[in-house]
Amino acid sequence: MSDEAKVAAPASRPTGVPPVIGSHEEAIEVAGKLAAGFAVSASERDRGRELPWSEVEQFSQSGLWGVTVPREFGGPALDSKTVADIISTIGAADGSLSQIPQNHFYALEALRVGGSWEQKRFFYDRVLAGERFGNALAEIGNKDFKRRTSLRQENGDWIVNGRKFYCTGAIFAHWIPTLAIAQEGGKQVSYLVMIPRETEGVAVIDDWDGFGQRLTGSGSVTFDNARVEERWIIPFQASFDTATTIGPFAQLMHAAIDYGIGVGAHEEMKRFVRERARPWIDANVERASDDPLTVSAVGQVNVKLKAAGALLRRASRFVDDAQSTPTEAAVAAASVAVAEARILTTKAGLLAASKLFELSGTSATASELNLDRYWRNVRTHTLHDPVRWKYQAIGNYYLNERAPPRHGAI
Repeated sequence: MSDEAKVAAPASRPTGVPPVIGSHEEAIEVAGKLAAGFAVSASERDRGRELPWSEVEQFSQSGLWGVTVPREFGGPALDSKTVADIISTIGAADGSLSQIPQNHFYALEALRVGGSWEQKRFFYDRVLAGERFGNALAEIGNKDFKRRTSLRQENGDWIVNGRKFYCTGAIFAHWIPTLAIAQEGGKQVSYLVMIPRETEGVAVIDDWDGFGQRLTGSGSVTFDNARVEERWIIPFQASFDTATTIGPFAQLMHAAIDYGIGVGAHEEMKRFVRERARPWIDANVERASDDPLTVSAVGQVNVKLKAAGALLRRASRFVDDAQSTPTEAAVAAASVAVAEARILTTKAGLLAASKLFELSGTSATASELNLDRYWRNVRTHTLHDPVRWKYQAIGNYYLNERAPPRHGAI
């Protein structure tokens, strides 16, 4: 299929003004109700690769996508634990849906750290009005990890050119935060450019074909002489030249996605074992839920998930502390705490998704059940960055007192 045939139409304008969520408890109550509804059709959507347009609109109209907006700009300024709990709650129902707002929150954190007051006023107002942010950060085909998407000034206009991939949420977005490189004084300087989805020269291409997280809209975005306003250009490089929480906050959300999918897989496994699985013949019991080896394995997964959840909550506290006091030491401690959580949420999520089949038996592999979506989703998402490098960063921190690198992948 050609790129032209896959170009996605822009998202419609918000259907209303979302409410402002007032507390952590309210946010989790709202997320729980949404998750229960999303779970009903999650398997069907995944099987048919039906992009969740109405679910994303319902999700963002709930007010949950505005929980990090600071109070001085009309938001509730809820903490990192709230964001992580929202994501993991939705993730237990639908892993794809839990990943879609991740880059929205990431962009708002980059805005909080690097934006001017005027930029914050403008973009936070847009969020509170129900508009969504996606992303166009990553590029493929470059082993040096350098970005080639350019930002240049021509006859007084600012112009963006380039191609991005892994653009999670861009299909559903009203704004596409784009990492672009400008040449300044012989140096390359990076900016985050907030580009309206309907801008001429912008094409969002639905070409994501991963076997997991199939409904995240993580395809390509191309920019062909896309003209942008200067007020949409936010300094980005400076946010990594100094100690900020952009990286650990982003990674905390990734950990929450994996944890949520693992919880969903574990709940599905328990239901299947209780209702449909057969005990092994040597167990000499009537029900699979009384098979002693099954019971033991369920306990092991449960402990792993509980530990992962505890590290996730602990990491959120470190991120909150670093947001309020962004010193080198606080940001380094937050990055390490989040890396620890990411290791365990990766392992717990993968274990839960694998045990879903081991303990449920062959009948759980029936294609009509589509239970493999849990494993496909968590396996795909945990590949965002390698756990093996997190061990190295953690070891260096505790053994050699070396702060981890400042970028989005730690």
